Amino acid sequence: MLKKILVANRGEIACRVFRTAKRMGLATVAVYSDADARAPHVLMADEAVRLGPAPAAESYLKADLILAAAKATGADCIHPGYGFLSERESFARACAEAGIAFVGPPPAAIAAMGDKIESKKLAKAAGVNVVPGFLGEIADTEEAVTIASGIGYPVMMKASAGGGGKGMRLAYSEQDVREGFEATKREGLASFGDDRVFIEKFIESPRHIEIQLLGDQHGNILYLNERECSIQRRHQKVVEEAPSPFVTPKMRKAMGEQAVALARAVGYYSAGTVELIVSGADTTGEGFYFLEMNTRLQVEHPVTEAITGIDLVEQMIRVASGEALAFTQADIGINGWAIENRVYAEDPYRGFLPSTGRLVRYSPPESEGTPYTDPQASPQRKLGSQAAGGALSNGETPAFAGVTDMEEAGQQPYTRVDDGVREGGEVSIFYDPMIAKLITWAPTREGAIDAQIAALDAFEIEGPGNNIDFLSALMQHPRFRSGTITTGFIAEEYPDGFHGAPASPDLLRSLAAIAAFAATAEADRARRSDGQLGDRLQPPADWTVRIDGVDHNIELDEDEISVDGVALDLAMEYTPGDRVVEAEIDGEPLIVKIARTRTGFKLTTRGASHIVRTLPAHVAPYARHLIEKVPPDLSRFLLCPMPGLLMRLDVAAGDTVVLGQPLAVVEAMKMENILRAEKAGIVKSVSAAPGDSLAVDAVILEID
Repeated sequence: MLKKILVANRGEIACRVFRTAKRMGLATVAVYSDADARAPHVLMADEAVRLGPAPAAESYLKADLILAAAKATGADCIHPGYGFLSERESFARACAEAGIAFVGPPPAAIAAMGDKIESKKLAKAAGVNVVPGFLGEIADTEEAVTIASGIGYPVMMKASAGGGGKGMRLAYSEQDVREGFEATKREGLASFGDDRVFIEKFIESPRHIEIQLLGDQHGNILYLNERECSIQRRHQKVVEEAPSPFVTPKMRKAMGEQAVALARAVGYYSAGTVELIVSGADTTGEGFYFLEMNTRLQVEHPVTEAITGIDLVEQMIRVASGEALAFTQADIGINGWAIENRVYAEDPYRGFLPSTGRLVRYSPPESEGTPYTDPQASPQRKLGSQAAGGALSNGETPAFAGVTDMEEAGQQPYTRVDDGVREGGEVSIFYDPMIAKLITWAPTREGAIDAQIAALDAFEIEGPGNNIDFLSALMQHPRFRSGTITTGFIAEEYPDGFHGAPASPDLLRSLAAIAAFAATAEADRARRSDGQLGDRLQPPADWTVRIDGVDHNIELDEDEISVDGVALDLAMEYTPGDRVVEAEIDGEPLIVKIARTRTGFKLTTRGASHIVRTLPAHVAPYARHLIEKVPPDLSRFLLCPMPGLLMRLDVAAGDTVVLGQPLAVVEAMKMENILRAEKAGIVKSVSAAPGDSLAVDAVILEID
């Protein structure tokens, strides 16, 4: 068995690997850039080695520095995590030459699958279904237009070495190809050092399904069921679940066997994923096509762990040690349902633009239940963990000694948070904007979704913008809950952007009641703190609560609360200063984040924030017509929507622009963002130049 592991990565994946490694008894080594000197993954490891400045190109992408750190600390293996060097064949080969075990697949398999063009040729030769398209190199935009027209629109342009949603453009017309081809090449070169682009047919009503593989160095290769990853934005996964609500047993078997055949053809071992595109209109179970193979651990691996009970990180370490898999394909079952939401530092209310800054407040929901694949708790099944020896960390015998039905065994829904940040830390422009992964498991899909909603309600983040409201809205959406989803779900359901989840009248009445309850507690505290008038000032029994422009009349007494004359059974505790309130209204639980404002509260729950005004009922009539401050009209300015680098400016002072015309390109977090005119007019002045580093809301130009 290996003795000391270095994780050549940062953030939540480094912390994730360290948890399993520590449970297995391995010593741990972290590497870090200057931006991560006090990051959680550094503090968690037994040893830590500085790599260099904050940019990844000067730190986490420096293979020679990472190998030097391994040698200096005596690490006998390196886990690459995902991203950075995880799919660099040269890095895996350099580890082997240095006598350090690479916790991943062999270099030849990485090389074979790392090139999307060559991997599709190999997949086709191995008998795997492939998407129609052009797999050769494309010289320029004119050739790209010719090829796309020959395939037939819509088409997808992809960087050959791309991944993670970067270097991809969907084109519905020749104009889209002309606008996007060069940008795709630039993103491929900037992110992966390779500007080759290929074009393939875009499958209509597509679903994104992937098969988790696990193999050892003795020729055993298994598929660990599928994950559904169709909820995406700009080809970046947002929600993942296992199993898929669409895949049938027949389709699962066909997909799994083709994925294993491909892995066997390239001599694969360790964990890996074959990604497939599936036509949502297909009813035969055969309409799936190979997209790519990721020769690494996936971000969404926890949902597979949840339904199989297998710790994938542990298995990767054991495979790298030369051990054979201790289970067979027949042992792999599907138990319950798991969902993962990616919590990003982005603002869904401003077009999902990346957000950076200090985490002024970071309080994730507490893990609940006893997930036997949670690397923090790790009550592992015998199937998933030889290291645990069939016993829990507290010495008790595990409830799951084999592949059993979890609901029959009494397993309750659980919540798991994988993160690598802490309160007071910085979300930097240098790295991926993911803050955390929120994973829930339950015996049923509906139960896992409901657990997500409750956990998101309790998740507190202040500082950078975040997508918690949006994730909650997704979980509540009837179409998502029905399982009839495609990769176009977000674009189709939110064509005009996200403006908060809709709130039902019942929810608004409940929030009005909670606000009145909290206002009473605040008034009571004020009474008690006033030494002279306290005994004579009593909190009002009647309140007028204005929420979303509607006034509600609230009556309180010791035994009940009524809203607009309707009695509610409200059970809650609130102490002034509380940030999160857990209430029960007519028997239904509701978690609400609460913040005091000058005239009431901001209540956040179920995917939206509501500014609530609370006034004693006898005062409310005199305050109904107060003038509200109207924000200034900034529509004539083109503002930088996020911190970033101005890559290109397409207009100059005096130019005439039309609605929707591209005006500038800003690069942020390795992605190019085209800024378009929101009104027609003439460019009055230009305030920035290409190459400028811009802050959020910096003025780029003004339009008359």
